[in-house]
Amino acid sequence: MKGQLAGLAIAVMSAVGLAMSSIAALAQGGKDLVGTWEWLSVDNTHPDGARSQPFGPKPGGYLSFDASGRFLWLITRPDRAKFASGKRDQGTSDENRMTVQGSLAYCGTYAVSNDTLIMKVEASTYPNEEGAEQRRTFTLEDGELIWKNPTVSTGASGVARLRRVR
Repeated sequence: MKGQLAGLAIAVMSAVGLAMSSIAALAQGGKDLVGTWEWLSVDNTHPDGARSQPFGPKPGGYLSFDASGRFLWLITRPDRAKFASGKRDQGTSDENRMTVQGSLAYCGTYAVSNDTLIMKVEASTYPNEEGAEQRRTFTLEDGELIWKNPTVSTGASGVARLRRVR
C-alpha cells in the first residue's frame, strides 16, 4: 500500500511538473511577442497559384500584443483614396469598397502554443471574423515576426512579415 501511494505521488508530481513546464513554455512564447510590431509585407497565394499583396508593397499600421494576453491589429493599404465628401459616413460606393478592401482591424485575446499563435477575435472591421479563432504558425528571427496563415479571409493562404518597433 505504501509503495502504491509513493508511486501515485510520483505520478502526480510528474504530471504537475509537465503541466508547469508547458505553462512556462507558453508564457515564454507569448512573452517574446509582447510589444508593438509594424507590418513589412503581406503576401498571399490564391488557390489558382496567383500571388497578391492585398495591402500593397508596404502596408501601414501596427499589431500590438500586451502582457495580459490581449492584441490590437490594424493594417492598411497606404494608397487608399480619401473620401471626396470629407465625411466617413458619406463615402461613395467605390470609396467604401476601396476602404474595406484596403484595411482590416481586429482585437481580442491571444495565446501561444509551441510555434502557433492563437488569436480569438472579439471585434473586427470584417464582421465574419468576430468570435473566430485564428491560428498561425510563426517564427521570430532577427527582430522580425514571420507567420503563415493557411486560409486568409479572402480564401488565399498568406505569409506576413512584421518588425518589432523599438
